[in-house]
Amino acid sequence: MKHPTLESLALPVLALAGGLGLFGLFVWFNGQDPVQAWRLLFLGAFGDAFSLQNTLQRAAPLMLTALCVAIPARAGLTVIGGEGALVLGGLACAALPSALPLPGGAAGTGLMLLAAAAAGAAWIALAGWLRQWRGVNETISSLLLGYIAIALFKHIVEGPLRDPASLNKPSTLPLEESLRIGTLGGWDVHWGLVWGVALCIAAGLWLLATTHGFATRVVGGNPRAAQLVGLPATRLIITACALGGACAGLAGGIEVAAVHTAANASLIVGLGYTGILVSFVARHQPLAIVPVAILFGGFLAAGSLLQRRMGLPDASVQVLMGFCFVFILASEALRGRLGELFSIRRPMPATAGAPA
Repeated sequence: MKHPTLESLALPVLALAGGLGLFGLFVWFNGQDPVQAWRLLFLGAFGDAFSLQNTLQRAAPLMLTALCVAIPARAGLTVIGGEGALVLGGLACAALPSALPLPGGAAGTGLMLLAAAAAGAAWIALAGWLRQWRGVNETISSLLLGYIAIALFKHIVEGPLRDPASLNKPSTLPLEESLRIGTLGGWDVHWGLVWGVALCIAAGLWLLATTHGFATRVVGGNPRAAQLVGLPATRLIITACALGGACAGLAGGIEVAAVHTAANASLIVGLGYTGILVSFVARHQPLAIVPVAILFGGFLAAGSLLQRRMGLPDASVQVLMGFCFVFILASEALRGRLGELFSIRRPMPATAGAPA
């Protein structure tokens, strides 16, 4: 397959098909019908209005956590610490009303989301700083920083900011009604979906249509060329990390302000880790993140239907995502060689005078 765009589309599709096929085998080993499982995955994700709303609700934070991986990736970094940025963003969103008197309405909500984005940006920018100034691998540092962020989150939520009324499930004080994010019209989908789509579009335009975005792509694609032309690689890399972290932190803030109304353990459900898969399937292309996030949001939404209809654990969709991730990583070995595997070698035509 010579056309790079076709190959970029074909490899993720084949990887997803392989993941679904292996998931069907997993279902079959559990004594269930794989075809029924695939059918329920579709129905649970897009079968009716309720399923579609559930899918879009789950897709909203995945778009933002995927950007936490995609934007640094365009600068040449593999950052997988979006979960830490998300929980700290949610914590900052919940803590700001306790620390400062906020105005009601959109102004107060905007300040909370700004604090959430700032917390996430600072946390992931730290991984970029460690990479540039101390030579620490950003994949390892961002992953370990994620564990530290979760530990800090649990300590603060269960300690200094704990609501005395929260007994079995420690949480912060609930947000006032005027500070919460509402839904889109009559749909049971919050405004976080609009934020996710808008930021994916903005990130795509930034990378493709601005000088700063082009410089970031040069640093990620050819660091030596970036040095030769005098691009400020360190500043561009740390900025990319901060922008990605801001998106993940914003995802945490939106989850608190729109879904949970307080910071608690319900925020730590692996949305940051699922965002890694979404970004890799989308080939770190911000515009492609939107449909991929909706697809995986649908998988998450269908888990309860698999549990009710087939008796499979709700977490079985995590197995599906794990299979997809393995196939996505394995598909990199086929990059540039996919056409050779599917091409049919034809015999060379005989030249004039050559023996038959």
